[in-house]
Amino acid sequence: MTPLPIVDPGPPVLYDVEHVTSYRYALPVTVSHQCAHLKPRSFATQQVLSTQLGATPLPEIRSERIDYFGNTVTSFSLSEPHESLTVVAQSQVRILPPTLPAAADTPRWEEVAERLRLGFGADTLDACQMLYPSGHVKTLPEVRAYALPSFPPDRPILEAAIDLTGRIHADFTYDPTATTVATPLAEVLAKRRGVCQDFAHLQIACLRSMGLAARYVSGYVLTCSTESGERLEGGDASHAWVSLYVPCAAAPNGGWIDLDPTNDKLITREHVTVAWGRDFEDVSPIKGVMLGGGAQTVSVAVTLRPRTNGPRARTESPA
Repeated sequence: MTPLPIVDPGPPVLYDVEHVTSYRYALPVTVSHQCAHLKPRSFATQQVLSTQLGATPLPEIRSERIDYFGNTVTSFSLSEPHESLTVVAQSQVRILPPTLPAAADTPRWEEVAERLRLGFGADTLDACQMLYPSGHVKTLPEVRAYALPSFPPDRPILEAAIDLTGRIHADFTYDPTATTVATPLAEVLAKRRGVCQDFAHLQIACLRSMGLAARYVSGYVLTCSTESGERLEGGDASHAWVSLYVPCAAAPNGGWIDLDPTNDKLITREHVTVAWGRDFEDVSPIKGVMLGGGAQTVSVAVTLRPRTNGPRARTESPA
């Protein structure tokens, strides 16, 4: 595959973000308990300047906590009958585009795998928990077979990961009707169709099957690239991508470099991170339990607006 370019980081980008999730129920809901990962997180290359989360009807009980992976989780409960629920998250985020190392200058992938296998160095502790299979990420033999062509002996780890990103983008068709949250990874691999969540799970499984550490990242992506002008898939609701551990002095964010297999991109300025974990289950935007409701209709509308880079981009889709 043709290597992705290492993009000049350029100046910071300021985004206004709005995520609206609306539920409509055929019958009244009498009790509802929900957990949300909807507040973006701050780290070296992303600064959250403000963030708020509200719901209608107004929850009677609400709390916030930081989960095991450092994400903000908002929990809320309603016990008055209601036939609709709307959750609105609004944030202002500054992205400081990272300076990425030259792919050829990163360590050989085998060296990284061995370092992680041995648990060498305190800096690998965070990465080691992202080495193993999880609920949505199974390191199947067919997954490793798919990954192998990108990992010949002695190849630099970032070169290999970029190649794998490009292959997934080329080999798989973006098709929102092909899968659901419950579709197994083996089926995605066989069908060669899916959405950003599927492609992220596949790439993570490929990387973990090679003994490398990779985590699942949820957030948002611009509908239209500010770099190329091309439409980016996954901008209609929450987006998902991959973060790879690259122990290199020039790697940003403590050695984690993000790649988007849905759009064949290294992530620099067009994505806003909300949360990360082992897979989708750790960072689901909203999940919970309720009594009543019957059939329900869910819709999601996301707005990601650069303050100084062009017009507002708004798209809507079913969840």
